[in-house]
Amino acid sequence: MPLRSDWSARPCAIARSLDVVGDPWVLLVLRDALLGARRFEQFRERLEIADNVLSRRLQAMVAAGLLRKATYRGEQRTHQEYLLTEAGADLLPVLNALALWGEKHTTPPRPDAHIAIVHTACGETSSSADACDNCGTPMTAGDTAWRRSWHTPELTELRPADNN
Repeated sequence: MPLRSDWSARPCAIARSLDVVGDPWVLLVLRDALLGARRFEQFRERLEIADNVLSRRLQAMVAAGLLRKATYRGEQRTHQEYLLTEAGADLLPVLNALALWGEKHTTPPRPDAHIAIVHTACGETSSSADACDNCGTPMTAGDTAWRRSWHTPELTELRPADNN
């Protein structure tokens, strides 16, 4: 029995989008890809996700064009890593909007657990998901960072899509 309906052929763009990114694991994998994760083990450790669940999500995300596979040579054999595509990086405003919504409408598990979106091009914090409040420039993965107070006081620069 499928977990949900197939919405890929719906006329509504929201339904079609949810067909691709409606699974919470997909958004969390994208978050970690934006934060620099590329290898299966990195995603597994950061997300604390079962191998079979992660494997299925990565395959689906490659098929949907959010990530692409690239081969790299390990110490003893070749491996695959997962690189963010332009389509995956274009979901940054969605992740930013979720972060802003969560800051406003959910209670953090501890008082110091907050996230701020920083437009690194001008250095200012933004309360907008897609364009900087200060300079009005659209924010991209190449010029946006997240300040995650529970993780590190420094900025965590996001990685743009790897189109090589």
